[in-house]
Amino acid sequence: GGIGLYLARSVKMTAMPQLVSLFNAVGGGAAALIAIEDYLTRAQVGGTIPLDTNIFVVLDIIIGSITFSGSLIASGKLQGLVPGKPILIPGGRLVTLALAAITVVAALVLFATGTPNVALMVVILAAALIFGITMTLPIGGADMPVVISLLNSFTGTAVAMAGFVINNPVLIIAGALVGASGAILTKLMADAMNRSVINIMVGG
Repeated sequence: GGIGLYLARSVKMTAMPQLVSLFNAVGGGAAALIAIEDYLTRAQVGGTIPLDTNIFVVLDIIIGSITFSGSLIASGKLQGLVPGKPILIPGGRLVTLALAAITVVAALVLFATGTPNVALMVVILAAALIFGITMTLPIGGADMPVVISLLNSFTGTAVAMAGFVINNPVLIIAGALVGASGAILTKLMADAMNRSVINIMVGG
């Protein structure tokens, strides 16, 4: 809390977008850690995980991890630590599609079996983290504000998922508010640029 207060008070207004993106990363990472801790605890206890709980845990890990790594890249682009121009990875789209496919298949296996599988959970975590990077790198610095707004919406959604995981209504409500308002803001920003959100995200 003290570090956050210091950063918020000392940051220059021109550097505010990258600070917001950094805070997005912290929020998404924290939400993902809640789900990871819950999953590891259930794995130690053994038995099966109810489908409704399993869905929220896995979605929290996926969305939170994508937000964490994607927000760090976005913040780095705005700060100049990562080149602001679109960085195209050879076969990047295929890599991103492969990561998405791996994540979906692994998640479906976890949903179908209901048995805790830490190895598959680690695969999902790694794929989501890399996906966040490969999704954000090809987008130019000029589009980063829209990307940050979208990732902010992801953060709220991940927090809401974490609320379902630990049965906390405050997290569910706060996360839903952030997720919905972030999605609306993203749409408004894209409309102001006379482009669609999809066009911005896959433009690179």
